Formats: sequence, structure tokens, C-alpha cells
Amino acid sequence: MAAPSGAASCEDFAEFQELLRVMRTIDDRIVHELNTTIPTASFVGKVDPGQTCKELYESLMDAHTKRERIIKNCISQTSAVVKTLKEEREKAHEDAALLKQLRKEQTKLKLMQSELNVEEVVNDRSWKVFNERCRIHYKPPKSQ
Repeated sequence: MAAPSGAASCEDFAEFQELLRVMRTIDDRIVHELNTTIPTASFVGKVDPGQTCKELYESLMDAHTKRERIIKNCISQTSAVVKTLKEEREKAHEDAALLKQLRKEQTKLKLMQSELNVEEVVNDRSWKVFNERCRIHYKPPKSQ
């Protein structure tokens, strides 16, 4: 699959989730990445663990920022759709199709909002693993 462009389709929740799944690959593979790149004491001279940890830190920060931006953008777009549908619903109380569309969009909005919680858990796990393995090799800037 091609690398995600950062342009998320917020219309289809399944597509939105798939994009996030692909973008979370770095977090899913962090333990493997650290095990294969941070040397044990016997191999310490062959690899610069400080540089490796710095590069991983930058990759994680970039991935987390992009995913958060995409999630919040889709929440904002879907919130606007829900607001518009609610306004239309006020004018057309008896429109069953409109009510069905409103409920569908509200459900999608709740699912997207729950992705923020998933994102927080994924990020926390990644930072915990990163800090366990890299804390002696690299000190990130104070923003983390």
C-alpha cells in the first residue's frame, strides 16, 4: 500500500480507520525497531544509539502529529455536517431520511472522537517503550 498522503477522507469511516491503521505502523513496530537498532553492550561500537534514538524520536513525533491533525480535522468536518443536518432537521421534523442521515453522521462523529482516545493509548505505549530503551542514549527536547 502506498504511504499515506495525510489527506484523509472523512466521508467513509472504514477508510479513515484504515488510514490510521497504516499510519500507526511505526508505533506497532517500535519494539522490533528498537531491538534491531539499539545495540547491546557487545555491539555498542558499531552503531550510534544516540543518533538512532534521535531519528526514531523524530519519526514518532512526526507520525503522532500527523495522525492527531487528521483525526481532529475529520472530527471538525463531521461536526460541521452534524450541525448542518440538525439545522435542517429543525425545519423538516417529519423527514425520516434526514433523521437517518443525522443519526449516521452522529455515530460516525462519536467513532472519530473515540479514535482520539485510541491515539492517546497508542502514543503513550510508544513513548513508554521509547523511553525505556533510549533514555540513556538520547534526551528529547523538553516539549515531550
